[in-house]
Amino acid sequence: MQLRKNSTFLMVIFMVCALSLWGCPKKTEEATTGSQAQNETAAPAETQKSQATETPAVTPAERAPGAATGLKAIYFEFDKSFVRKDAEPLMQANAEWLKANPAVKVRIEGNCDERGTKEYNQALGQRRATSAKKYLTDMGVSASRISLISYGKEKPACSEHDETCWQKNRRDDFVVMK
Repeated sequence: MQLRKNSTFLMVIFMVCALSLWGCPKKTEEATTGSQAQNETAAPAETQKSQATETPAVTPAERAPGAATGLKAIYFEFDKSFVRKDAEPLMQANAEWLKANPAVKVRIEGNCDERGTKEYNQALGQRRATSAKKYLTDMGVSASRISLISYGKEKPACSEHDETCWQKNRRDDFVVMK
């Protein structure tokens, strides 16, 4: 009887540990503003709290627009985070520019359109930025030169409420850090 109680107790402890580890958030490559990117679904409430970012806040005076340097924004399909085929030449050109300028650091800013919750779009923007970073590192750009941030739907390029405008907001911007 005592052996049965001990094995039941151990089984309960094992189940509690397994469930608590299973529910722990996965670490992302970079912290995001607002909430941490989790997965395809909205993040749990306890992980939505603001977390410290490895990328310091940058004032407009410290920020050099990517377009002025030759870095081009890329755009995404609705609810997708993979680099589209039509964006590959832009990503290759961005990688070549970064390899030609090895002292430059860049921040990839993930953005989304207004549809979806703030938390979901925060995570989607992070996945988009991560996808672009992976593409650049696969092309030979050092990962240590690239930081990520997700603005979700907080920094729209267009404020109309139609597909043409939403397409402009589903993007990654490349910002040269001074």
